[in-house]
Amino acid sequence: MSDNNSAIVSKVWSFCNTLRDDGVGYGDYLEQLTYLLFLKMADEYTKPPHNRTFSIPKKYNWESLVPLKGAELETHYSAMLRELGKEKGILGQIFTKSQNKIQDPAKLSKIIAMIDSEQWLMMGVKDKGDIYEGLLEKNAEDTKSGAGQYFTPRALIKAMVECINPEPMKTIADPACGTGGFFLAAYDHIVEHNKLDKAQSKFLKYNTFFGNEIVASTRRLALMNLFLHNIGDIDSDNFISPADALISQSADKYDYVLANPPFGKKSSQTFTNEEGEQEKEDLTYNRQDFWATTSNKQLNFVQHIRSMLKTTGQAAVVIPDNVLFEGGAGETVRKRLLETADVHTILRLPTGIFYAQGVKANVVFFDNKPSSKEPWTKEIWVYDYRTNIHHTLKKNPLKLEDLREFITLYNPKNRNKRKETYHAEKNPEGRWRKFTYDEIMARDKTSLDVTWLKDKSLADLDNLPDPDVLAEEIIDNLEGGLENFRTIVAALNRK
Repeated sequence: MSDNNSAIVSKVWSFCNTLRDDGVGYGDYLEQLTYLLFLKMADEYTKPPHNRTFSIPKKYNWESLVPLKGAELETHYSAMLRELGKEKGILGQIFTKSQNKIQDPAKLSKIIAMIDSEQWLMMGVKDKGDIYEGLLEKNAEDTKSGAGQYFTPRALIKAMVECINPEPMKTIADPACGTGGFFLAAYDHIVEHNKLDKAQSKFLKYNTFFGNEIVASTRRLALMNLFLHNIGDIDSDNFISPADALISQSADKYDYVLANPPFGKKSSQTFTNEEGEQEKEDLTYNRQDFWATTSNKQLNFVQHIRSMLKTTGQAAVVIPDNVLFEGGAGETVRKRLLETADVHTILRLPTGIFYAQGVKANVVFFDNKPSSKEPWTKEIWVYDYRTNIHHTLKKNPLKLEDLREFITLYNPKNRNKRKETYHAEKNPEGRWRKFTYDEIMARDKTSLDVTWLKDKSLADLDNLPDPDVLAEEIIDNLEGGLENFRTIVAALNRK
């Protein structure tokens, strides 16, 4: 991010510290910025040289807001949010269920003046996008808000996109798209690696990306994020659905699926019982196209993602460890996936890279295939970037350079020319190892949770990580353990 962009992020974000005293959280503040920024940019588009017209009613446009002060401003702004939420397309989606969270009109007026002082369209696409991404990341860092669950580390996203290597004129989907990180990285990759003609550029802008996001506040952040990065338009059709992706089979098939579905083992729905108490009930999806019926959310997403792909489609999906080793439905799903798709690569991720603590995750890469009597998976390549690797969000965050070796070994341009770095005698510490289909099938429960490297910290006290890293890892493990206990207690209470 440029110094100027960093200065704008700091300027925009500094207002939030003032608002915290009034009980306005980071997420609420970011939402208000989204509403105001959208209206300001729409206003700029209506002026020369653009001279465009939009469906925003004149009495609720940016110019109607700027001159107002005090109680009049507060009343008008609240009415504006309510009415714009009734509009169609992206406009309506951005303002869906919108509310004024800034109760002090003087502070609201200051924010409006700040946004009005910048010419947002004059900035390059990258500048606007970087500024908004910077704000989203700051919001994700606020652990109390829970926003981190919708924010995948950008270094990981870029590495996944580099490996998949998406091409122009092909479709890309994410059934749990959060703030749209995968779409942005794929967009940038396609632009940087291809000389696009007019038709390809138009397709990339309007017809490439399709997502689902059930949380209204996150969906509006995603739509704004994409719009600022030149994906879609103010008055274009909405390409991020508010529907639960798991409810039914996708009507369309896609060339690529890039996703980090929400963590949390069980799908559940909340209802009020006869005593008026809130209860949770495990939610299962009875879909004829699923191999197994289960309340495990991640297993459902794996099944759904496979069903979304064209027969030539490719997927890269972030999943927690339990998907790789869980028995019952987990074993069924793994076996069927190995049979019907080419599951060719697994990247084992370290702890300390996600804002949600205690997460042990992996990236599974697979290619969909047409029906066949023989299993499509012949060999699985595993890169262990977990054992003896230590990251923390603040002092040692994950960077793209950290995954550069994996990307090189993955060999996106020719996967047939891969070479192991592991050798039982010559290099037992090699992180890149191949396993055959038969070796995997012979493992207990067809487990894909494969490890072979020795944890040096267990054998040599001199190799322990720094105290702060160790402390973070202990916190991660405790958080993970607590979450498991909460799940158990909740299950017992339901009986």
